Amino acid sequence: MKSKEIRSQFIRFFEKQGHTFVKSAAIYPKDDPSLLFTNAGMNQFKNIFLGKATDNTLKRAVNSQKCMRVSGKHNDLEEVGRDGTHHTFFEMLGNWSFGDYYKPEAIEWAWTLLTKEFGLPKTRLYATVFKDDNEAETLWKKITDIAPDHIVRFPEKYNFWEMGDTGPCGPCSEIHIDLGANRSCGPNCRVNCDCGRFMEIWNLVFIQYNREKDGSLKPLAQRHVDTGMGFERLVSLVQGKSSNYETDLFMPIIDRVAELSKQPYSPGPDGVPFRVIADHLRAITFAIADDVLPGNEGRGYVIRRLLRRAYRFSRKLGFTAPFMHTLVPDVVKMMGSAFPEIEARADFIIKIIENEESSFERTLDRGLSLFDEIVLNAKQKKSVVLSGSEVFKLYDTYGFPVDLTRQMAQEQGFSVDEKAFEEEMKAQKDRARAGSRFRDMEGKSGEWMVLSDGPSSVFTGYEKLADTVTLRKILKSEKGARIITDKTPFYAESGGQIGDQGTLTDGKVTLTITDTRKENGAIVHYVESAEPLSILPASFTANVNEARRRDIQRNHTATHILHYALHQVLGEHAKQSGSSVDADRFRFDYNHFAAPSDEELLQIEKKCNELILLDLPVTTFETSMKEAEKLGATALFGEKYGDTVRIIKIADFSMELCGGTHVSRTGEIGYLQIVSESSVASGIRRIEAITGIRFGEECRKNSLLMRTLARSFKTSFDKVPELVAAQTEKLRELDKEIKALRVKNAFSNTEALLAQAVNIKGVALVREHFSGYDRDTLQQKCDALLRQLKSGVVVMMGDTEGSAALSVAVSDDLVASKGLHAGKLIQKLAEMAGGKGGGKPNRAQAGGKDVAKLVEAFDKLPTLLESFLA
Repeated sequence: MKSKEIRSQFIRFFEKQGHTFVKSAAIYPKDDPSLLFTNAGMNQFKNIFLGKATDNTLKRAVNSQKCMRVSGKHNDLEEVGRDGTHHTFFEMLGNWSFGDYYKPEAIEWAWTLLTKEFGLPKTRLYATVFKDDNEAETLWKKITDIAPDHIVRFPEKYNFWEMGDTGPCGPCSEIHIDLGANRSCGPNCRVNCDCGRFMEIWNLVFIQYNREKDGSLKPLAQRHVDTGMGFERLVSLVQGKSSNYETDLFMPIIDRVAELSKQPYSPGPDGVPFRVIADHLRAITFAIADDVLPGNEGRGYVIRRLLRRAYRFSRKLGFTAPFMHTLVPDVVKMMGSAFPEIEARADFIIKIIENEESSFERTLDRGLSLFDEIVLNAKQKKSVVLSGSEVFKLYDTYGFPVDLTRQMAQEQGFSVDEKAFEEEMKAQKDRARAGSRFRDMEGKSGEWMVLSDGPSSVFTGYEKLADTVTLRKILKSEKGARIITDKTPFYAESGGQIGDQGTLTDGKVTLTITDTRKENGAIVHYVESAEPLSILPASFTANVNEARRRDIQRNHTATHILHYALHQVLGEHAKQSGSSVDADRFRFDYNHFAAPSDEELLQIEKKCNELILLDLPVTTFETSMKEAEKLGATALFGEKYGDTVRIIKIADFSMELCGGTHVSRTGEIGYLQIVSESSVASGIRRIEAITGIRFGEECRKNSLLMRTLARSFKTSFDKVPELVAAQTEKLRELDKEIKALRVKNAFSNTEALLAQAVNIKGVALVREHFSGYDRDTLQQKCDALLRQLKSGVVVMMGDTEGSAALSVAVSDDLVASKGLHAGKLIQKLAEMAGGKGGGKPNRAQAGGKDVAKLVEAFDKLPTLLESFLA
């Protein structure tokens, strides 16, 4: 029986028992920030079990859920490919009862399905029950024909399920299968033994209690059933395979890898690379289909780790170029009928994987070189632990995930200093946070002072830009204050839109508002003042800077139009991943696998301006989150929304959840111009654009620039680009000629330099300081001298335009016999001059801005080399 038939048969069986088929949720839980990935079938039904789903009408459900287990408690990554049952991506088959049927039906149907529908031998099946669950044991004996001595009681550790420290819980009953005495660890081997003889197939959870804060169990008003069965394990049993990887869920991929690599597949240890590639490719394919793209944080980093881990394993099979993207059609062929989203997005998935492979391939060889150096350093120190700081450099510079480095280290008998690595990671994160944190007002002092009671921070700025407000709280400082009022027309920074500016005035006192932010749910007005505030009136007229707000509104509505245009030109995958909207311009980050072409950018800009010039209506309304989903409104990934949401609708082409301020018609935007497009991270692009008055200013500035250039070149406007290109090409040719002359000059005195070689403890040292030489020329000079010198050390220094460069070359015989290391030598030279450098044992480079200090260090080179030879 094929895997797709097994899946269908499971679903049909429970549909006949009155269950509703529920489509698999996404591979990540969109409304549960506590989980990185969906790791069980019950995740999407969590709110029903918790009693939070007030509109639930489901009584019985069945599905096959996409799951991932790659981090935290369920981290199976290290075991993947090494045994036959662990995977990163897997399907969880399940049936559920929400206050409907209970233990008798769940046990009977599970037994019937496994033994009659799928034909598993009854004599090899075991059922475990919770030690105090007499009811379950009785039902197993009464309803099924399982051997009584195959019903085994276990304590809470094995057979009692809990969602958390408190909340719904209950006993469970697991069905295991005996895989054979040949896997036994001895005469005392039994169910739940770690030896692998007995394998769990299905877990039936009977949710009947609520765990109270004091640890006691309180019976629930409604009892539920939650079951889960690993699909891959079931397929291996039905197909009679000893490993999940030998089933038709994996073998088509493994066979393709064997075909492409021209290496035979082995079910033993030599087959690990095949199995890792097959497993990880399935995970990556499904993740990208659900918009989890490779990145540097969170879920995105997990996918990047898997891809790079698989790519590195491919090197063991002889692959030297990107190839995994070519296997995606094999995954789609096997699983596209059950999960149509991977078929619909196949082309996109292929492009993302190919782009990521190519990116890693460019740094892989350099990273492997550095890894070899790290191992060599450890060997020289007679250590079996690789330095955490050096492993961090592999991660930070060459993108090697720590688990990949750990795997490589284990293969050579080393471990990684994980604690030191984590310290380096924490230090980097602390630096990043410190660099990106908004600075608070200078000189803040004291505590919040309550001036009046009552409601506060009611936003009125959608309807008006001026309002009479009453002071509620103030926090004074030497240079102003932070103020909270009962209501306010000032928009607080959120959703990518910056906060409003303006004034608070009562006719006598005028306070300048420089920023508006949300703090602990309150709208806080930042007041700037040259002197400490003393007596303030109880109420003010709040005036938002209208011109600035209008500019912000133009830009914010423009982001929605741009979002639509990106979908039209690049595809539906080009979804927003961040934005920043201010008065001068806006920034829009989106998912895409490559830089758009100039033609595509022109099409995007044109599409935006066509919609703007049509002067289409922009409307806003509030509705429930459930209704918004029915309407098809776009919600941004990662944003948290309440029960009531605000929708911005532009004509009939755009409908997004948004709390920002907008124009009432698209024509108010005027014109949109893309001023830059760049890469933010792998798979994330950024567009910066201007609208309205700023576009006019940019046009005037560019026009003035063109007139100036036209006068300089003594030509017309239309000829300027052509003449600039011609001049650029001339400069390029001149630069080539200058470099060629430098190289020629550099090689003209080779014999003289060799004649000046000095002997340092039996090692020939050749060194020279040149002016106007770049790194490439210096390295060529080093290599040429060393070829003639045959054995020795060559150090070349060059300075140009206020900076200097160093190149070092050490002959291979001195690396082997004397332990000399060009990278360490140049690193010491650079440190003496306050710079940085490094490299391989026989080649290294460094540079610095302080030429005088580098010259000083260069002069001390003989003494330094002598210390290395001591």
